[in-house]
Amino acid sequence: MKRFFLSLALMLTPAGLLAQEGFPALYDVSGVAANDVLNMRAAPDPSAPIVGTLAPDATGIEAVQADADSGWLRVNSGETAGWASPAYLTRQPGQPDGTQPALTRCFGTEPFWSLMPAGAGWTFQQAGGAATFLPSGWQGTAAGRSDRYATILLAGKGADVAGTIVVGRDICSDGMSDRLYGLTVDMILTGDLGPAHYAGCCSIAP
Repeated sequence: MKRFFLSLALMLTPAGLLAQEGFPALYDVSGVAANDVLNMRAAPDPSAPIVGTLAPDATGIEAVQADADSGWLRVNSGETAGWASPAYLTRQPGQPDGTQPALTRCFGTEPFWSLMPAGAGWTFQQAGGAATFLPSGWQGTAAGRSDRYATILLAGKGADVAGTIVVGRDICSDGMSDRLYGLTVDMILTGDLGPAHYAGCCSIAP
């Protein structure tokens, strides 16, 4: 029975969009001449059409996936995702597997909302609404899984709101651009802003 459900899940997952260990991660462009650029291509192939470029001194490039055959990296630039040769990308140190990546923002569309790290907690805001600060409580990795991370949100001062965030290592689209992200997020809020369930993507890009 378990084998059946695993096979079904694989059939329902688009090819190439399965989560990979070690991603997302930040990279710096290296080995590109100062008067040149690193091309981003539509496929992990040097003959594929160019969909964007990276400056020779670009840093903090978010890579969300590696091609299993070529090792090429799927990276983001602006509103575009494309493939770039790993020969010209150096992974930044201090990004261990098995722990939640350092998030810079999480967000969702329709309705538009954002969740931003802020000191010892998070700031949640809906489009056109006021920002609400929610302190972080317990944080941990899922039992038996190294790719799912949870945070308990505590009620902040003057706000009757609490909830839970669950972040997972999976390819995620914002539905508004060609950019791809390497982290999904599910957030459940209670109190004045709930009960409500928000689903979206997270980024680690500066």
